[in-house]
Amino acid sequence: MFEQLFENLRQAVEFNMRMQQEAYKTWFGAPASAKDAGEPVVAVKKEFAEFATDVVKKQREAVEAQFSAGLGVVEGAFHLTEAKNPEELRDRTVELWRKTFDTQRELCEGQMRVFQTVVVRWTDLVTKGFAPPKGVAAPLAAKAPAA
Repeated sequence: MFEQLFENLRQAVEFNMRMQQEAYKTWFGAPASAKDAGEPVVAVKKEFAEFATDVVKKQREAVEAQFSAGLGVVEGAFHLTEAKNPEELRDRTVELWRKTFDTQRELCEGQMRVFQTVVVRWTDLVTKGFAPPKGVAAPLAAKAPAA
């Protein structure tokens, strides 16, 4: 009963970690042309470093929450043996399942909110990072020739 739940939890955590590792490998690689961009690139890299630090902190919090939830499930499973009769065992088992699935749902919703926040912030960072410096006209913003 619990083996499948823990196996699914383990697979979800492993998948999450692999995806983050791949994303970090991609994010930390700077394009070759960005090296000559100067001060704007340095500012973007600094902001990105802060962004990456925040993401890692949020991921640590999520993993800690998952671990705490897993411990709660294990503790609850051990308390099932304290049931006096089959009806009480059934009631405790149903309650443990409800609590487990509610906790899992809350954790998934929390991770989705963090993911949405990260995507918004990443998009802002990328847009800001590739915007031309102040005082420099964007190449696509050229004026039409006068008639």
